[in-house]
Order: sequence, then structure tokens, then C-alpha cells
Amino acid sequence: MPTFEYSGKTSSGQMISGVLEAPNKDELIKALRKQRVIVTKVKKKAKSMNIVIGSGVKAVEISRFTRQFAVMIEAGLPLVQCLDIMAGQTTNKVFGKIIADIRDSVSSGSTLSNAMAKHKKVFDELYVNMVEAGELGGALETILKRLAEYREKSDAIRRKVKGALTYPAIVSTMLILIAWVMLTFIVPIFAGMFESLECELPKPTQVVINFSNFLKANLVLMIGIIIILIVAYKMGMKNHKTRYYLDFIKLRMPILGPLIRKSSVARFSRTLATLQQSGVNIIDALTITSKTSGNAVLERAIKNAIISISQGETITKPLEESKVFPSMVIQMISVGEKTGNIDEMLGRIADFYDDEVDAAVESLTALIEPLMTVVMGIVVGGLLVAMYLPMFDIIGKIKG
Repeated sequence: MPTFEYSGKTSSGQMISGVLEAPNKDELIKALRKQRVIVTKVKKKAKSMNIVIGSGVKAVEISRFTRQFAVMIEAGLPLVQCLDIMAGQTTNKVFGKIIADIRDSVSSGSTLSNAMAKHKKVFDELYVNMVEAGELGGALETILKRLAEYREKSDAIRRKVKGALTYPAIVSTMLILIAWVMLTFIVPIFAGMFESLECELPKPTQVVINFSNFLKANLVLMIGIIIILIVAYKMGMKNHKTRYYLDFIKLRMPILGPLIRKSSVARFSRTLATLQQSGVNIIDALTITSKTSGNAVLERAIKNAIISISQGETITKPLEESKVFPSMVIQMISVGEKTGNIDEMLGRIADFYDDEVDAAVESLTALIEPLMTVVMGIVVGGLLVAMYLPMFDIIGKIKG
């Protein structure tokens, strides 16, 4: 269906403009007249070629949009006007078009949640369901505030975890690059020099030279293996069973495992608490939480909890069997179930584990920085020493 850009006046004389889909211009004008809009200009929108990776919208932009939307709604501005203002002020053109499309859908009679559901890459199921709950309960501004807080806290945890992993990733990349340059370009120069001297090389030097020769001879093969491993990992993450085992391994890793576990527990607790506080029933809330958990082990535990609740049992048993949740969390959820304050308990768990993630990130950073420095020193220093050992032997023989 073609898309048209239009401008016109409302019955009160206010100038409006927008973009709508219609079979033709006449149908568009008829639809706008039913909304008491006098059309002054209509033109078919030109098709544009936009290459967008992912959704084209950053998580922080969605959080900022949610916070601003909540403030505007609370101030009493009409829904369409709020969307119109935000569509015009966002610096991200992709996001601006999405907001404008939502505005047009709402002005055509669609609900806000249904309009947002058309853009699943930007507004996930959790977001749409919470907005729908706000619309049905007549408390959209309250729900948007809660959603903004949830997203801001989730984004903060995500940034902290990424920040903790950025330093070792950069150092590891630099270490591999330095080692590759030394083995590919520097070591062969020394090897040629030692070969011309026809002297017996120390074992460390011979090992380094052999590895350098192997690397040069099989560089394409090794690059191919690395690419295959990356592709295999990506494909494995798309397969549910393989993803489960990979996520299980991540949770059991010696250094990063505890951080991933605490981050997963915080995310689960925050998501479920926010949905429960917004009036979403427990089965739907758990279903949405399982889809946004980000971990297959946790997802399976939540799905088992849904089955348990459907059969009239408690939520705690399947969560305990997953071995992801610490006993303190299980006990607090159990108390929340018995007292009817599960959302409050989950909120407290989320706050506690937010602090735990902060502490874990600080500890991890303090541990990794000196460790990576030592590893880099050993690798680079070891290569240099291995290359200079024959020179020491030669100098010793000359002096002798």
C-alpha cells in the first residue's frame, strides 16, 4: 500500500501534517475528513533506501523517550501532541520515523500499545504489555514512569557489565596483535640471522621459531578456523538446546560466571516486579519475563514456574531446581508468595542485586587489570627473551 504525506487543518483551525498509508489519494482524503481534518496538500511519499543494522535505535534513546513521554502525559498534553513533539525533536531519524508512524496510527484511532507493537525491534513485548496495562487501567503516566525507571536501571546494569568486559577485551586484542606482529615479522628476521651463524639454538628459541613458521604457513587456515568458530557460536545461539548448554557454561565460568548470574537475577527480579506492579497477571508476567531474560537456563526455569503455577503449585520449586537463584532469593520469593507481596519482594531483590553487580564489577576490574598486565608482560617478555638467548650464548663463547 502506498504512503502519502499530507497537511491540513483541524476543525479548530490548527495546522497538522503527517504520513499515512492509503490505497489512493481519494481514500486518504475520505479517511481524514471522517476525523474532521480539511486536507490542503497530499503527495505520494518517495521511496527511500535505508540500510539499518538491528533496530537502528539505541537502548538509551528508548529510555529517554519513555521518560520524556511520561513527563508530557503527566503534564496533561494530548497523546498525539506528545508523539508529534518527540518525533520532531529526536536526532535519530530512524527513531523519529517510528515515533511519527506511531503518532499517525494513534491519530487514526489505534491504541498506543497496538501502534507500538508494529515496531517489535524497538518496543519489545514487555514494553507493549505494560503500555497496554496502563491504557486499560487509565494510569498510562504512572506505567510510563515505572517503565522508564525499569529501563534506566536495566541500561545501567548492562553498561556496567559491558564496561567490566571492555578492558580485558581491548587488552586481549592488543596482546594478540602484538604477538602476531612479533611472530610474523620480527622472529623470522632473528631466525634468518641464527641460521647463518649455524649455531645450536636453545629450546625456547627453537619453539618460538617453529611456532612462527607454523603461523606463517597456516595463517589462512587459522583465520578460517576462527571464522568457523564464530559462525558456529552464532548458529548455536539460535538453536535452543545448544544455547541452553552455552548459557549454562557461562553461568559456571570461574570469573565471569558470578557476575552473569547476579546480572540475570537482577534483571529477572526487576522485570517481574515491574510487570506485577503494573497490573499484569502472574502467568503473562512470567511469560514476558522468560522472553526477555537473556539466558536460556533462566528461561527454562521461568517456563517451568509457569507450568507449576498453572497446576496450582508455587513458583519457588522450579526456580530452586534451576540452580541459578541463590537460596536467599528463593526464600524471599516464597515469603512474597505467602504474604501476597511478591512484587515488593522482587523489587527488594532487584535493588540488592543491582548493588551486588556494582560490587562484582569493581572486584572484577580490580582483578583483571593487573592480571592482564602480567599476562601481556609474560607473553611479550617471553618472546623477546627467547630471541635474545642465542645471542647471550654467542657472546659467552666469544668471551670464553
